[in-house]
Formats: sequence, C-alpha cells, structure tokens
Amino acid sequence: MSWAFLRDLLSGVNKYSTGIGRIWVAVVFMFRLLVYVAAAENIWKYEHDEFECNIKQPGCENVCFDHFFPVSHIRLWALQLIMVSTPSLLVVFHVAYRQNREKQHNQKLYRNPGNIDGGLLCTYLISLILKTGLEIVFLVLFYKLYNGFKIPHLVKCDVKPCPNTVDCYISKPTEKMIFLCFLVATSCLCIVLNLSELSYLIFKYSIKYYLKRHVKKQQ
Repeated sequence: MSWAFLRDLLSGVNKYSTGIGRIWVAVVFMFRLLVYVAAAENIWKYEHDEFECNIKQPGCENVCFDHFFPVSHIRLWALQLIMVSTPSLLVVFHVAYRQNREKQHNQKLYRNPGNIDGGLLCTYLISLILKTGLEIVFLVLFYKLYNGFKIPHLVKCDVKPCPNTVDCYISKPTEKMIFLCFLVATSCLCIVLNLSELSYLIFKYSIKYYLKRHVKKQQ
C-alpha cells in the first residue's frame, strides 16, 4: 500500500500548524507511519498462516482465528492512522478556500491566508477535537476487540466446528506485544499533544480577546 498521500497531507498541514502541531506531525510521521511501513506491517503479514491449533479439524483454525482476531491489529492500526490524519484536511481546505477567495476578488482579503485566526481558528479547533476523539475511540476499540492491550502466547478455543476445547498458538507474540505497546504509547502521546495544543490556542485567543475588549473600554 502506498502511503505517499498521507505523507503529503502531513507535510501540507505542517505549514499551518503551531509549534505543538508540528511536534504532532513529526510523531505521526516518524514514530507511527514510518514504523508501520518499515517494520510492523511485515510482522503481521502472515499472521493467519502462522496461527496454529493442536487439531486438524477442517475449519477449526479459521473460526478460532476469526473469533480471537475479528480485525487484524495491523489493519486497524492503518485505519487509525488514516482517520486521525483526515481531520487535518479541514485546515488545508479552509486555507485553500481563503486563497481562492483572494484570487476571485483580485485583492488582499487576509494578512496571511494561513494565519490561525477568525474562521480558520474555529476550523483548527474542530480538527483538534476530532483527532483527539478518534484517537480515544480507536484505543477503546482496540481494548474491547482484544480484551486488553496484550498478545497472549496461547488461546483456548471451543468454537464450532472444533469438537472440544483446543489450544491455539499465535506466532511471534512477544514481538507483536512490543509493537502493540508502542502503538498505544504513541496514540496516548498524540492525545496529550492535541489536548495541549487545544488548551494553548483557547488560552491564547481568550487572552487576546479579553485584552482587545479591555482596550476598547478604555478608549
């Protein structure tokens, strides 16, 4: 799968971000996207083929694998990367709208179309709230689907057509566990960065608005 579109999106967002926002882009690009492409994708590549049960009953391994892994970790991680990056498009589209508006009117309507102020500030705040919400939703989804953030060495399956309770073994559980912990840690870091940026912007523009009103009253 080509991730060039996501790389280009993150590069575009970086132009209009605050300092904290640029750190978020760096974390997503370096510690999530690159790790996914360079290493994690290969670890889960043959997870179904390497899932083994101590019985050769036709269909037993398939239903057991589907029971314990209804969605592949790596596919869910890929979906998470795409979903948490998508709200940033709102900011890119808003800046593009400002630039297009200036071209249509053939005059300077904004000091800088990429400045975070006015309507663009609202769009930026909405994108931060959406990114934070999606990160939390995916963490909860991971926890619910796999009964916690862990990869067991052995699972016991009694789903039909298995004739009795059978032992099934997951390939490379320790290695997968390390990457799963890394995934959870980077997701939590991104949540902290998003909340920090949200608090910073609200505080900054609240003070700015208060000072502006205070000056008007003095005048």
